[in-house]
Amino acid sequence: MTARIFRLFIPLLAVAAAALCSMAIIALSGRDPLMICEKLFRATFASGYGAGQVLFKTTTLIFTGLAVALPFRARLFNVGGEGQLQLAALAAAITGALLPESLPPVVAVLFSAFAAMAAGGLWGASAGLLKVRFGVNEVISTIMLNFIAQAATGYLMSWRFAEPSTGHTAETGGAFMLPQIDDLFGLFAGSPANISLLIALGTALCAALYLFRSRAGYELQAVGLQPEAAKYAGIQSGRHVTAVMGLAGAIAGLGALNLVSGYKHYYEAGLTGGFGFSGIAVALLAGANPLWIVPAALFFGLLEYGGLAVGAYVPKDIFMIIQALTILIVIVLNARKP
Repeated sequence: MTARIFRLFIPLLAVAAAALCSMAIIALSGRDPLMICEKLFRATFASGYGAGQVLFKTTTLIFTGLAVALPFRARLFNVGGEGQLQLAALAAAITGALLPESLPPVVAVLFSAFAAMAAGGLWGASAGLLKVRFGVNEVISTIMLNFIAQAATGYLMSWRFAEPSTGHTAETGGAFMLPQIDDLFGLFAGSPANISLLIALGTALCAALYLFRSRAGYELQAVGLQPEAAKYAGIQSGRHVTAVMGLAGAIAGLGALNLVSGYKHYYEAGLTGGFGFSGIAVALLAGANPLWIVPAALFFGLLEYGGLAVGAYVPKDIFMIIQALTILIVIVLNARKP
């Protein structure tokens, strides 16, 4: 088997191996693994509400996974998706609360999207600038920027934007709310799944076209693969580093539409729920391929909600073990020389 073909099957092998290990753990805990799998299926894909919950979580994971995958193509590791998403969610909520409800829904949603992308993009680009201007490793800078984002949002909520006697911002107007899939198509009744899922799928497709069908994408990958050769060819690596980190932050920020405009309609502490960190696992499982991000996000979305759905039978921690094992196996298999 050639290395190229082998690598194509790595995600499937990793998921299968992690699933087998987890079934063994479930059996050791005294539960029937097949019974747990059946209940998991019934609570998710066999249920309209459960499937909608899985797709809701998948939507944000697509955005945060792409935010890791694109810089990874330039050998950059964006660990700042959580902070970028957090600031973007606050920006989207404040925008929706301050602008008049008389705005047409399309314009209102565009305002929220622009605010979210601007907040996330500026936060991501700042890490790129730190690397280009001062040589700061992007892993360190994005981790530190996550802490700053958490502190900044906490301060702004405590002293400025939280509604009295609540822990959240004012609710956005009706024009800023994305329609639910249930309202449009009669699917996933009662679940928070909304049309930001379609935006996520479109973003993944655009990211793939950018990487594999554009000159800018080719130059970006050249910077990652052979920085010296790229520099000799006249490619400005610093510009690409800053641009892709800003683009990654903007894409992570788009995930705020799902959480704010499509679900809560306000910002509160804990709203982002670690989606930024889970996006790292999604990107690693997908091999940083934008199109593979979608099934990888679906897999992690299934584990995220499935762990809650069967929590009465087995600890949710088992599903966290599955996630961790999957990524460890991906790393091991990628390091293998077939």
